[in-house]
Amino acid sequence: MDDLVMIGPMQSSVMDSLGKKFEIHRYWEAGNKVDFLAQTSNARFLATNGHDGCSAKIMDALPKLEIISCYGVGTDSIDLQAAKDRGIRVTNTPEVLSDAVAELALGLMLGLCRRIVDADQFIRDGKWTSGGYPLTGELAGSKIGILGLGRIGKEIATRAQAFKMQVVYHGRTEQRFEPFPYYASLEDMARDVDWLVAVIPGGASTTKLVDRNVLKALGPKGAVINLGRGSLIDEAAMIDLLKSGELGGAALDVFEEEPKMPEDLWAMSNVVLSPHQGSATEKTRWAMGDLVVRNLLAHQDGMPTITPVV
Repeated sequence: MDDLVMIGPMQSSVMDSLGKKFEIHRYWEAGNKVDFLAQTSNARFLATNGHDGCSAKIMDALPKLEIISCYGVGTDSIDLQAAKDRGIRVTNTPEVLSDAVAELALGLMLGLCRRIVDADQFIRDGKWTSGGYPLTGELAGSKIGILGLGRIGKEIATRAQAFKMQVVYHGRTEQRFEPFPYYASLEDMARDVDWLVAVIPGGASTTKLVDRNVLKALGPKGAVINLGRGSLIDEAAMIDLLKSGELGGAALDVFEEEPKMPEDLWAMSNVVLSPHQGSATEKTRWAMGDLVVRNLLAHQDGMPTITPVV
């Protein structure tokens, strides 16, 4: 069987399927990574995830490597230029997780707008018997600005319209045949919307794209939702503005140094936190794993990969 280096663990459906076709070498279990790579230097196949990725050093240690199959859409942790320079194919798992991430986006917005988490605690603390819960906002009639109108962004837009929200967007280029108003300036869009939803990839070009100026433009009645990468938002500036009231709220599924995060966020009632659960449903994770397997098997059989990145 062909050798497959697996950078991090994956669910049993993936392990079982790959185990029938490959000799799986578990990088995450190796005490000495250098020795491990030396012993697996003939491997032509590698599976990883969006968090662990694959560096140029690992590629150099595997000179026969032909394909990197990534479990996830984001590939910012994979050195794509190094892969391209070495003729290594890279695949990811787009589309199959769009519904799940879009669902969570609306869930986070509802949780923050209707203060669902805080209201739940209000009841558990026995406060309801002393008086009703304060009035909240609602999504209907508000304006949502989507940062990144890709596959996931479009699914969020569809759901937002069902909630009677007005949709606008910002991205690198205008998508002429989409029905939503386009903003060339992210700061201008933030100034005009109630909700700013970030769903773009991470990487050097998008690091702290949602900076202090953008967050201040969003204002004391606005809220930021992040399901892209923690690096997209200037986290320190966001916390400062949330504390001062210059930013109305935040609902976050990703963080700069997850799973660690600033404890300041824990005590804020105008913040909803989620432990990077965007695609974490049984259905979606199975589909992601299945796509990882099918990309590897396609390459093994000499066929084009299904979802190529490079």
